[in-house]
Amino acid sequence: MATYNKRGYKTPKAKEEFDDSTNVVIDEKDSKTAGVFNTLDQTASKTEEWIARNQKAIFGIVAVVALVTVGYVMYSKFIVEPKENDAADQMFVAQQNFQKATDGTKSDSLYNLSLKGSEGKYGFVDIASKYEGTAAGNLSNFYAGIAYLNTGKYSEAITYLEKFKSEDMILSALALGGIGDAYSQKNQPKQALEYYIKASETNKNEFTTPRFLLKAGQTSLSLGNKADALKYFTEIKEKYEATPEASSIDAMIGFAQ
Repeated sequence: MATYNKRGYKTPKAKEEFDDSTNVVIDEKDSKTAGVFNTLDQTASKTEEWIARNQKAIFGIVAVVALVTVGYVMYSKFIVEPKENDAADQMFVAQQNFQKATDGTKSDSLYNLSLKGSEGKYGFVDIASKYEGTAAGNLSNFYAGIAYLNTGKYSEAITYLEKFKSEDMILSALALGGIGDAYSQKNQPKQALEYYIKASETNKNEFTTPRFLLKAGQTSLSLGNKADALKYFTEIKEKYEATPEASSIDAMIGFAQ
């Protein structure tokens, strides 16, 4: 029997066998993605090797960090906090004596009690020393300085007020001004003026700034520096006209002209 092919008909090709076990290799030149993954694999392997070689050192560092953290927490909880609380408790009676003294009742004796202690509690001097590093210990330096200033012990006042450090800008200004007052009482006007200026420039406000500008102006006058005095008095007149210091400022300006 004769055989023939229909036009356009092609003999179907035999199906290709596909072996699942065959690994398909992608040339890295033809695939940037493959290159990236191969690089990551290499980096990961190197990192694992580095960790394996240095794991003792790594664990040691982690242990030290953990120890420091735990130590800080324990120190804060069992040493700092109780010390702060104890200092505040000791300070209560001293503060009461100080407040009564500022109200004008037996001032000198009460200031001395606030400094030396009473009723079985420490005074500001011992609190500042024994609780150094606490908030109460630092504040005791301020109280002690002002108490010494008010009892005529000016060198001691300077010593304690210089130790006082605070982010409270009002108290910082008052401390600087207190040092100025102590130097003024010691008849050292140049040093007093230096601190009055510092106090007037610290956190400008209507309470401390005009107060110490006035003292700076008065001290400048006593030193014969009329131009500087006029500058300080004029600042009070122009910027702090609603304050008590401004009530007689025109007369002070007249002295400085």
